[in-house]
Amino acid sequence: MQLSKDEIQHIAKLARLELTDAELEKYGGQLSAVLSYIDQLKEVDVTGAEPTAQVTGLENVLRDDEVSDWADDERQAALKQAPESENGFIKVKRVIE
Repeated sequence: MQLSKDEIQHIAKLARLELTDAELEKYGGQLSAVLSYIDQLKEVDVTGAEPTAQVTGLENVLRDDEVSDWADDERQAALKQAPESENGFIKVKRVIE
């Protein structure tokens, strides 16, 4: 699948890339080659093949969260190590981006 220069520029704009004409030509050729390979994969007969996300058979092993209360002396020791605490909690700087 050969992409036009306008299509390559549009893709670069969507990716917020500022490319020179030489880069547009280079990366456009590479992207076209990748898309051509994907077109080849579309031609493969997969009748009867079961769709899979992975083939190792591994599964996520999760456990339920368990809430456990700390002994009062353990909680006080942890709060003493914190740079700041407030109302029995460790106080940290707000992180917002």
